[in-house]
Amino acid sequence: MGNRWPKFVYRDGEEPDYRFSFANERTFLAWIRTALALLAAGVAVDVVDLSLSNTQQHVLAVLLVVAGLITALASWIRWALSERAMRRREALPPSAQRRSSRWSWRSPR
Repeated sequence: MGNRWPKFVYRDGEEPDYRFSFANERTFLAWIRTALALLAAGVAVDVVDLSLSNTQQHVLAVLLVVAGLITALASWIRWALSERAMRRREALPPSAQRRSSRWSWRSPR
């Protein structure tokens, strides 16, 4: 297993239960589908003639494409950090929802 990429994920630890790795990959692929949908929406907004000014339409298209690229990058980083944590038998990194819940309006239980 010495030739697997990325090295920082596979360098340490041991193979986790394959079911957890597959679940991690399924989550990654779901986020990649979302990223592709955002990219496709950006291209469609740029190509289709909408009832917006050319500038507004172009800005919207660029925002959608950038959101798609950021989503793809963030999903890969999340996959890599989760896979590395499973290999090292460490706690998984917190989700964005868990990180933002600290500032929730609800009181702790």
